[in-house]
Amino acid sequence: MSLNRRELLGASLVGVGATVLPAIAKEQKPEKPSWKFCLNTSTIRGQKLTLEQEVKLAAKAGYQGIEPWINELRTFKESGGNLKDLGKLISDSGLSVESGIGFAQWIVDDETTRMKGLDEAKRDMEMLLAIGGKRIAAPPAGATNQTNLDLNKAADRYHLLAETGAKIGIIPMVEVWGFSKSLSRLGETLLVAMESGHPKASILPDIYHLYKGGSGFEGLKMIRGNSIGIFHMNDYPKIERGTIADKDRVYPGDGIAPLKAVLNTLKEIGYTGMFSLELFNPEYWKQDPFEVIKTGLEKMTRLTSEL
Repeated sequence: MSLNRRELLGASLVGVGATVLPAIAKEQKPEKPSWKFCLNTSTIRGQKLTLEQEVKLAAKAGYQGIEPWINELRTFKESGGNLKDLGKLISDSGLSVESGIGFAQWIVDDETTRMKGLDEAKRDMEMLLAIGGKRIAAPPAGATNQTNLDLNKAADRYHLLAETGAKIGIIPMVEVWGFSKSLSRLGETLLVAMESGHPKASILPDIYHLYKGGSGFEGLKMIRGNSIGIFHMNDYPKIERGTIADKDRVYPGDGIAPLKAVLNTLKEIGYTGMFSLELFNPEYWKQDPFEVIKTGLEKMTRLTSEL
């Protein structure tokens, strides 16, 4: 007996549904990413450790990456340290250098200052490369208090910075700075990265800075995970944006930030990079550095395991 058109269509849709619906369901419920964790060395800055000590403690605590500050590398080098030896220690300890924190003035309007800033950024990136680094933060240093920064010009300047990094082998990440008057919001930071037109363009979001600058976290849903080079993880107490400061950052989960919602968003947009614990809390600086970074790692691990 032959099927009429309606019966044939119904049968076809049943067959299609059997193959398509599981795929749709899979897209709606992305698999839990295998996130890893990195230590930003500011977290134990107050304990006045050497870079070698910080590396060993990070490895002992169970981190997979480390994020040093450029001024640490510069001091290490100027005091006679060998960057390649430091890189070997990091690698042998099972860590990667996911990023470094620098403050070269690549974005400013004054051309002379900007060219000096690019030269500084080049030297910074070369130091990072020597220890096996992958990325460098590119905050709006030098233009923090500027209210009339042309973001399209900033995008052109970032393209030049990113091109310099590409030649060296380091990716600069435009960083959201909540206290800046030029790149305090996620949208502003994205504009600079997007309009640069550089294929390696990348951003560096931070829980504290997204709150401080007033962006909130919903905007993260509008980007792709691979646009984020690294994600700074922390939390903040109930303090108004206008008065909260770096020193007020607390362990992830100890504040009021909607971290579970943020993590779910990052999972949905496909972010698979590292979370770097970046704190500046003077109370933590009074404590045993190993206990501080171990506690931070445990809290980040607990949060991500609950998704």
